[in-house]
Amino acid sequence: MPAESRDRRSHASIEASPKRRAVLNERAHAMRHAPTPSEAALFRLLAGRKLGVAFKRQVPLGGYIADFLAASAKLVVEVDGPVHQQRRGADARKDRALRRLGYSVLRLDAALVIEQPLVAVALVREALAPS
Repeated sequence: MPAESRDRRSHASIEASPKRRAVLNERAHAMRHAPTPSEAALFRLLAGRKLGVAFKRQVPLGGYIADFLAASAKLVVEVDGPVHQQRRGADARKDRALRRLGYSVLRLDAALVIEQPLVAVALVREALAPS
């Protein structure tokens, strides 16, 4: 199997059915074309390997959609807006599922990304640092 095909498959949901994967792929595509202001702001700061790794936006992974994925570093960055206050349980389940797949998860508050972007980038940089 070509490396590119293996790489794409590794980002696909291991636990999701083919129908669920199709829904996730369609939803992720739509989300990439309509980012929230905080997601767009963070991506401008991460794009182009500015922190030494490539980040992709809205990637289906483990039955979920990761806001940002640095596959080579096994890091998922989630940007949480106000709606996440009501979905902490769902977010915790998502984090556990992604960690079971071997990814670290960093959650950033959307207000932090907008109001203190350099702090947000510093937190991402710290999460990328080897332990």
